Amino acid sequence: MNEYVLIAAALLLLFSVLISKISDRFGVPTLLLFLILGMLAGSDGPGGIYFDNPAQAQFIGVIALVLILFSGGLDTEWRHIQPVLKEGLLLSTLGVLITAGVAGLCAHLLLDLSLTEGLLFGAIVSSTDAAAVFSVLRSRGIHLQGKLKPLLELESGSNDPMAVFLTLGLIQWLTQPNPSVGQMVGLFIQQMLIGAVLGLGMGRVMLFLINRLKLGYEGLYPVLTLSLVFLTYGVTAVLGGSGFLAVYLAGIVLGHYDFIHKRSLLRFHDGLAWLMQIAMFLTLGLLVFPSRLLPIVGVGLLCAAALILLARPLSVFVSLLFSSLNLREKTFVSWVGLRGAVPIVLATFPLLAGVSHADLMFNVIFFVVLTSVLLQGTTIPLMAHWLKVDAPETPRRVYPIEYTPVGGFKSELKELTLSLESPAVGKAIVELGLPDEFLIILIAREKDFILPSGGTVLQGGDTLLVLADKASFEAVQAKICPR
Repeated sequence: MNEYVLIAAALLLLFSVLISKISDRFGVPTLLLFLILGMLAGSDGPGGIYFDNPAQAQFIGVIALVLILFSGGLDTEWRHIQPVLKEGLLLSTLGVLITAGVAGLCAHLLLDLSLTEGLLFGAIVSSTDAAAVFSVLRSRGIHLQGKLKPLLELESGSNDPMAVFLTLGLIQWLTQPNPSVGQMVGLFIQQMLIGAVLGLGMGRVMLFLINRLKLGYEGLYPVLTLSLVFLTYGVTAVLGGSGFLAVYLAGIVLGHYDFIHKRSLLRFHDGLAWLMQIAMFLTLGLLVFPSRLLPIVGVGLLCAAALILLARPLSVFVSLLFSSLNLREKTFVSWVGLRGAVPIVLATFPLLAGVSHADLMFNVIFFVVLTSVLLQGTTIPLMAHWLKVDAPETPRRVYPIEYTPVGGFKSELKELTLSLESPAVGKAIVELGLPDEFLIILIAREKDFILPSGGTVLQGGDTLLVLADKASFEAVQAKICPR
């Protein structure tokens, strides 16, 4: 029997990888395809796999989100998000609160729920999904002007704690008598503070251990980081903090610095994040019964429209009221309010808590997520072009060489691009008087790579791949690439 389970799991993973080609070719978000594949494999589809275990789906979803958020943080550069920190935090707190309130009132009216149940619905769908946003923005190769891309990624990576807090607080409000508003506010502050402190601290601990342990096998470093990620989430959650916020911040802190085997670890966590996305969306696709979605199509479309066209724009424009972003940029941020796995995972909490109308909420939320990913996810490039916030693509050059930093060696591998006005243009390398600590490894010229020698003459537009310490690099940069 175990062999058949392995075969089924392998086939689902294989099909998920293969259908990602459809996404690349036709622009359909991969997350939507993974969900549909899970639904087809379920008991209502040709696959016939029966799965109706919200607790297990919730566990898989939480594990997947932890790894996806860490990978997203690890790949987020601090220098890019620092200018948008204020806007990102406003969107991830005030924006989530406004979205939950507006969407909750609409659900109260459209689904005939009590006001508290409607607000619970709004809380569940209030956060944008990091997996969806990271996947769509990066896999679709979308290039945006100014601060838009880091803002969207920061918001989606940091707004889950607020949604989780609101969801759990409203479930407590519905299931326990006489809850205290003061206690809920205190709990929120506690979760944010503990999550932030432990996330920032564990990021530095990860950096210290990776660089100082000097493990004998490179393959042990992914095991080390994986254990530290789960430790960060677990300890933070046990101490009453937001584990999701902690792992995201830990990833940002670690990614800000250079560490041993950085490139291989980035690739490992990127691949693991994709595996977790596939596993999570397949599981959630299996959990839903498509036959139960048909009766709620009409009201589901109305709820999706209320979220996409009313709640999300209102939350963005209020949160960014004093931002330097212009009207077109704010409109684009409003449109990229992608919902993904997080609302579906959060929708399992009312099911397990025995909240009234939990089944209705789960099915409508699943339909809203499908609508959001299908409508918003497929039209992001079009909206970026229409609103004139897209930017020309700057392809990232891939070099036929890889560098692994090791302890005790201060030099780093960096790029240096020569402008047409550079004093180095037209001169041989030997004529530049470069310091001994500055070594040109490779020259990228248009589509070719050149192995340099002392007599190699440099041209405008050349990108030099150099190995140098910080002081030497800055000195040469000031000399041959003056601003």
